Amino acid sequence: MAALSEARRLVVKIGSALLVDKQTGAFRGDWLHSIAEDIARIKARGTDVILVSSGSIALGRGILKLPPVALPLEQSQAAAAVGQIRLAREWEDALAPHGVVTGQVLVTLEDSADRRRYLNQRATMETLLGFGVVPIVNENDTIATDEIRYGDNDRLAAQVAVTVGADQLILLSDVDGFYSANPAQDPTAHRYEVIDEITPGIEAMAGDAGSGLSKGGMKTKLLAAKTATAAGCAMAITEGSVLHPLSALETGANATWFTSRLDPHAARKRWIASMKPCGAVIVDDGAAKALGEGRSLLPVGVTSAVGEFGRGDPVALLDARGVTLGHGLTRYTSDEARLITGRHSWEMEEALGYPGRAVLIHRDDMAL
Repeated sequence: MAALSEARRLVVKIGSALLVDKQTGAFRGDWLHSIAEDIARIKARGTDVILVSSGSIALGRGILKLPPVALPLEQSQAAAAVGQIRLAREWEDALAPHGVVTGQVLVTLEDSADRRRYLNQRATMETLLGFGVVPIVNENDTIATDEIRYGDNDRLAAQVAVTVGADQLILLSDVDGFYSANPAQDPTAHRYEVIDEITPGIEAMAGDAGSGLSKGGMKTKLLAAKTATAAGCAMAITEGSVLHPLSALETGANATWFTSRLDPHAARKRWIASMKPCGAVIVDDGAAKALGEGRSLLPVGVTSAVGEFGRGDPVALLDARGVTLGHGLTRYTSDEARLITGRHSWEMEEALGYPGRAVLIHRDDMAL
């Protein structure tokens, strides 16, 4: 079973019902400050933390005095626009006293479906984490429609965990784990401590959402677990409404852990290696040696680009003799790659006509 204290990169999903009181619509400031203390303590031991936080629509609903019923799309988007500002400010105010800097990242389903946007999102998140920032991620409800939305933040949290290569995902819920039946309705229901495989029998036990504020239920949590564990990320469902919920989980609070036998880094490399290349880049001997040492591919080490490919497409990496070194996801199109071949970083803007990224293929987007 995974232990929270062992996490190197942690994603925590926080639902609307934890942040906003269902009855009054008031913000739960005491709870927010307690989890902020948890986050600061976890970061202090060297763990990267990413928060996937709901709450913008619930907060905006209260500010705009909208009724507690299903809202038309345009009212939901307006509530999100108003609430998102408040949500970001509350997180910033809660974490700043602990010396933690926050950043806001708003996404839609298209940001994961489109490989170019996916890589841009990944690069931004990696840069934020490199600066020690805690990204606050939420779906961009002000523009998302049913066709381009995740629909619930359990699914979003799992995708974020995959995107950033997290090794643990915590879903803070209104229940303390996954049960064989709804414990509120069936007194014989038992909680699973650990689930190593999500079988059809496990799936049949899942129910739907029970909160008026949240959209997720056990079905969406199981889907999240499938996504996360397939990418090497363990996932836990635990009671989130208590003060200091992450500390409680560390000290033995009830939870269900979904385990993964894979390492997230290895799982990503396997995914990249399985892709069919759209083209190839040929590198010189110096770049080939650098790649073998785990470095990123810089344009200065590229001698030519073969074929036609777009940003985010998989390409083969070939040495000067045509031997395949591996595959990678390129951050430039084939036309752009040809313009910057052999150039140093300070020459790229002149060649492209606009500022570009320093690397052609980042080491995290490469499988050798």
